Amino acid sequence: MPSTVEHRALRRITWRIVPFIMFLYFIAFIDRVNIGFASLTMNKDIGLSPSVYGFGAGIFFLGYFIFEVPSNLILERVGARIWIARVMLTWGIISGAMAFVTGPTSFYILRFLLGAAEAGFFPGIILYLSYWFPGRSRASVTALFMAAAPISTALGSPVSAALLQMNGVMGLRGWQWMFILEALPALVMAVVTFFYMTDRPAKARWLPADEKAWLVETMDAEVATRSGQASHSPWRALVDPRVLALSLIYFGTSAGLYTLGIWAPQIIKQLGVTSMTVGFLNMIPPTVSVLAMFLWARHSDRSGERSWHVVAACLVASAGLALAGWSTGLIGVILTLTLVNIGISSAKPPLWSMPTLFLSGPAAAAGIATINSIGNLGGFVGPSMIGLIKQRTGSFAGGLYFVAGLLVLSAVVTLLLASRGRRTVQNQVASNLS
Repeated sequence: MPSTVEHRALRRITWRIVPFIMFLYFIAFIDRVNIGFASLTMNKDIGLSPSVYGFGAGIFFLGYFIFEVPSNLILERVGARIWIARVMLTWGIISGAMAFVTGPTSFYILRFLLGAAEAGFFPGIILYLSYWFPGRSRASVTALFMAAAPISTALGSPVSAALLQMNGVMGLRGWQWMFILEALPALVMAVVTFFYMTDRPAKARWLPADEKAWLVETMDAEVATRSGQASHSPWRALVDPRVLALSLIYFGTSAGLYTLGIWAPQIIKQLGVTSMTVGFLNMIPPTVSVLAMFLWARHSDRSGERSWHVVAACLVASAGLALAGWSTGLIGVILTLTLVNIGISSAKPPLWSMPTLFLSGPAAAAGIATINSIGNLGGFVGPSMIGLIKQRTGSFAGGLYFVAGLLVLSAVVTLLLASRGRRTVQNQVASNLS
C-alpha cells in the first residue's frame, strides 16, 4: 500500500502536470493531422493527386526524424520548460503558414518544416514524465498523456469540418481558415508553458516539503537502482539493439496511427457523406479508444507485464485495418476503424514504459528520441504507400493491408525482444549461481 505522503505527492503532481501536457499534445496532434480534413477541399484547390498528398503528408516525419535526437538532447541539457515552449512557438508559426500553400512544392516544404519544428515534443514529454513518476505507475500516466491524441481527433474532427464551412470569408478558403485558427492555441500555450512548467522535482516550489523530499528521494533511488545495468551513454543508446527493436515496433504503430489521422476522413468521405458528417463520424473510433487505452495501461501496470500487452494491441489494430480494407458499408467501416483505434492507442503506453527500464540520463533522452524518430518514419511510409496504391488501384484496400502487415511485424519483433530479455535474465541467474 502506498504511504500517505506518496499518495498525496502522486495525486498532486498528476493534477499539476498531466492535464497540462495532455492539452499541449491535444494541440500538437490537431496541428499534425488536420491536413486530413484540409484534404477534403484543399487537394482539388491546389492540384494535389493522392500520391502527392500522401507523400507530402508523410514528409512531416522526415523532418521529425532528422531533428528528433538533437532536440531531445538539448531538452535534457536546457530543461523542458524552455525547450517545449520553443517547440510550440515554431510549430504554431509553421502550422499557420500552411494556409498559404499553393501547390506540391510549397506543400512539401512546409510539411517538412513542421516536422522539424515539432521534433522533440513527444519524446521530450515521455522523458519529462520519467523525471516525475516512478516506473511502476508510468504506463498509466503515459496513457493519460497519450489519450490527448484520440481526444484531439474526436473533438477536432467536427471543429475542423466546421471551419471548412468558412469558405470565402475575407477571401480565404475554408481550409485556409482551419490552418490559421487551429495554429493560434500553440502560440498562446508557448508563452504559458514558459511560465508554468517546472523542469525537475527539486525545483517544484508548488510541492510541500515532505512531498518534495519523498519524490526526489524516490526518483533518485530509481535512477541509482538502474545505474548498475542501465546505459547512460547517448551514443551507445543510439545503437543499442533493444532501442532499434523498439524503433521497429513503434514504426508499425506509427504507420497505423497516421494512416488514421491522414486518410480516415477521405476513407469515410468516399462513402458519399458530407464533410460535416465525416467530422462527426470520425469522432466515434477515437472516443471509444480512450477508455480502452486507459484500462489496458492500468492492467499492464498492475500485472507488471509489457510485451504481451503490446503484441495483443498490435494484432487487434492489424485485424481492424484488414477488415477496413474489405468493408464497403458505412457501419462496417466505422466499426473497423474503431478496432484500429483501440489497438493503436492501447499499444503505445506499455511500449513507452520499456525504454527507461534499461536507459538513464542522456542515454534515455537519446534512446527515447531515437525510438520516436525512427518509429515515426512509419508515419511517412504508411500514408505514402496508401496514397501511391490508391492512385494506382483506385482503392484504399491495398494500402490498408500493407499497414496491417507492418503491425503484424511489430507484434513479432515484440515477441523476439521479450524472448531475448528472458534469455538474458536466465543467463545472469545462471552466472550468479555458478
